[in-house]
Amino acid sequence: MQRALWSAATGLRAQEMMMDTIANNLANVNTAGFKRSRTNFQDLLYTALAVPGSSSGDTEIPAGIQIGHGSRVVGVSKMHLQGSLKETGGELDMAIEGEGFFEITMPDGTAAYTRDGSFRMTAAGEIVTTDGYPVTGLDTIDEGTTDVTIAPDGSFSTVVDGNIVEKTRITLVRFANPEGLRSIGRNLFQATEASGAPQAGNNPGEGGTGTLAHRYLEASNVRVAEELVDMIISQRAFEANSKAIKASDEMLGIANSVRR
Repeated sequence: MQRALWSAATGLRAQEMMMDTIANNLANVNTAGFKRSRTNFQDLLYTALAVPGSSSGDTEIPAGIQIGHGSRVVGVSKMHLQGSLKETGGELDMAIEGEGFFEITMPDGTAAYTRDGSFRMTAAGEIVTTDGYPVTGLDTIDEGTTDVTIAPDGSFSTVVDGNIVEKTRITLVRFANPEGLRSIGRNLFQATEASGAPQAGNNPGEGGTGTLAHRYLEASNVRVAEELVDMIISQRAFEANSKAIKASDEMLGIANSVRR
């Protein structure tokens, strides 16, 4: 009964973290380039009262007796699945259709990465994120520019005073394990040892890198219906674990009240 109390308590903590993850997913259902998180569980240590395959007299125990001690959250992983593309008409809006990230230069000089292509232009013509962080590798927009064209393969050109001006081709960054990226907020990720080193300079549409969709944004890949189903499952699991604690407490109360 003591074991049941603590096992159920671990279940409560695990389901609480799953609910936190679901709430964050739902809160970002309209966040451009957002990738939903998934909670991964793992069972805890077991007490082997009878080891499978051990001998009992002249017989072999086929299954044994192994009692677990609950569960825990072993990881919350980002699901880097493609989100749907939404046409915005924004002159500097870009969506990546496939694998890849835009590289961003942070105020401290370090690099960050994003799937959110809702870029803006400063007074000096520099292309930046909505927070004002410069987008690495993108040429500035000349004064007097009347049109911007970005092809799926990253070819970048503008029209200035009626003349076409070719810009440096846009490249993307890839990672061996995108799930290993560290989320730092503001739709940004940072590289870690788990993600591997950034593979910069990839031309869109080549070597498995995704293509660009100009005047589009990638929507969040959160599916509200799935999140609501997961929420119900988590809520019921939390309720069941709380009932297991209550039942164990009642059983202990009965045992304590036994009189000879």
